[in-house]
Amino acid sequence: MADIEIASLGKLFAGTPALQNITTRFEDGEFIALLGPSGCGKTTLLRLLAGFEMPSSGRLSIGGRDMATATTMVPPEDRNIGFVFQSYALWPHMSVRRNVSYPLEIRKLTKPEIADRTEAALAATGLTAYADRMPSDLSGGQRQRVALARCLVSDPDAVLLDEPLANLDVALRASMQTVFTDFHKRTGATMVYVTHDQAEAMAMADRIAVMDQGRIQQFDTPQTLYERPKNRFVAEFVGRGTVVPVNAVEHRESQLHADVLGTRIAIRSDATTGISHVCLRPENLSISETGDLRAKVARVTYLGGKYLLETVSACGTRLLAETRAKFEVGTQLGLTITTPWAFSED
Repeated sequence: MADIEIASLGKLFAGTPALQNITTRFEDGEFIALLGPSGCGKTTLLRLLAGFEMPSSGRLSIGGRDMATATTMVPPEDRNIGFVFQSYALWPHMSVRRNVSYPLEIRKLTKPEIADRTEAALAATGLTAYADRMPSDLSGGQRQRVALARCLVSDPDAVLLDEPLANLDVALRASMQTVFTDFHKRTGATMVYVTHDQAEAMAMADRIAVMDQGRIQQFDTPQTLYERPKNRFVAEFVGRGTVVPVNAVEHRESQLHADVLGTRIAIRSDATTGISHVCLRPENLSISETGDLRAKVARVTYLGGKYLLETVSACGTRLLAETRAKFEVGTQLGLTITTPWAFSED
C-alpha cells in the first residue's frame, strides 16, 4: 500500500515559505500530477516526498508509515520510492543492463534473482536490444526508458517524477506519455508527476493538484479542473479562455443569471454567494449573426480541421472561439455566450 497522507506540511528556505500548510491525500495506485508555474512549490513538495528535504512543519506518511515531521525523517533509501530525474541521473560508466540492475545489487539479492528482474524490467520498457549499450550511445527517449526501468526493477510502492519530459522534443514527449501511462498500469504504483505543462498533466493524470505560491489551489480530475475551476488562477492557468467579471447575479427558475459583457445570460456555478467572475472557454462561444455581442477577428490559428479565432469585443475584451470555417482578420462577428462557469475571485 502506498497511499500518501500530507498534513499541514510547510517548508521554509531562509525564512521564505516555499510550501504553506499543504493538507491532502494521494490514494494508493493513483497517477497524480503536480502542476503549476515555476516557483509554485511543486518540486519542493516532490523532494519532501522523496526524503531529499525535511519539512519545516507538518507531517508526511506513506502507506500508513510516518516518513517525516519537522524533527524526524526516514531517509530516502528506506522509503521504497523510485525517483526519475529530469536529467535521468544514469551512471555514465555502466551499461544499460548494469544501470538497471545496480539497485538490486545494492540490496544484495542473489545473482539469478537480479538477472531475472533486470531482464523483465528491460523487456517491459522496450530496452532488451539496448541492454549492452552505454548511456552516451542512447537517445533522450531511450535514456528516459532506462531511468524508468531502474524504477521498475525495484518494485517501488511509489514513483516520483520531476519534469521527466522537459528535455525531449515535442514528438518524443507524446510517445513517452504512453510509456509512462503503460508503466503506471503495469506496476500499480502510486505515481506523482511534476510538470508545468498542462497538456502532459491532462493527458496522463487521474487527478491534478494545481499549485501557486506554495499552496494547492485546486485538486481535482482534469475534466473538473477545466470545466469547473474554483478560482481565477485555476481558470486562467488550465485551458484556454478568458476570465471576465459578472454583475447582478440572481436565481431565476432554478437557474443562475448574470450580466456578462453587457449581456444577460445563464451561468453555472457551485457557489451560492460571492460569485464575481466567469471563465469563457472557446466552447462557451458560438458564432451567430444574432449573437449577444459584437467582436472583431484579431488573429486566426489553424488547429487541424478547425480554426481558433482570437477576437476582440467592442469593450476591448479578448475572447477565443473555435470554428471549422475560416474567417479573415478584421471580420466583424456576432458571438453568443452559452452557460459559462462562474466562481468567486478568491
